[in-house]
Amino acid sequence: MAIGKTVIITGASQGIGAAIVQSFLERSYNVVATSRSISKAGYVASPNLALVDGDIGRAETAEEVAKTAIETFGSIDHVVNNAGIYSSKPFTEYTAEELRAFVSTNLDGFVFITQLAVRQLLAQGRGGSVTSISASLADNPIAGVPASVPMMTKGGIDAITLSLANEYAKARIRFNAVAPGVVDTPLHKGNLQTRSPMGTVSGPKDIADAVVYLTEAGHVTGEVLHVDDGAHVGQW
Repeated sequence: MAIGKTVIITGASQGIGAAIVQSFLERSYNVVATSRSISKAGYVASPNLALVDGDIGRAETAEEVAKTAIETFGSIDHVVNNAGIYSSKPFTEYTAEELRAFVSTNLDGFVFITQLAVRQLLAQGRGGSVTSISASLADNPIAGVPASVPMMTKGGIDAITLSLANEYAKARIRFNAVAPGVVDTPLHKGNLQTRSPMGTVSGPKDIADAVVYLTEAGHVTGEVLHVDDGAHVGQW
């Protein structure tokens, strides 16, 4: 159990994010959960849970989240960058507005909160971790599932995870990512089993379990852990 440790979780109102929140609360972490309307997500009040409404792609939201963690629980020990948006369409059909939205949520949403967390982790001097949600599609495109523009941002998450793992290794701040395949959430629709080599579909808790593992695996850093039924190994 991790009594006294505080984890920030973005995109926490439903699906994978809500499963991650529940998993950490069950393991006695203090949790700061955020999304645009997290206060309406139906969470049961708990002394170990703080909720912050706001767009994580805005610097002021990240500042409020970090402030809440420190003032409410006294530390930031881990961050889970789960917030992300996705849509599938041919490359030529993505609009400028969609591009800006992908960059804001998927990249700005990573940078702003992670910068604040790293500053706090360095000041605390006892290490910690940042675990981000990437996507198996970023390094294993699937015919019939065009998603080039959102995967450009998810590939960026993979790249910065490796860079930061190297940059902060001596400070014992670990950076990892989970790359889900098809997950049964509101983001994915249709005959999902046909997109999985094993013919099965992951649930939000499967991704949450991987996030918890990486958060607590003290000697794992720079890892992109695929939870995708083997989709990343090649054609099936």
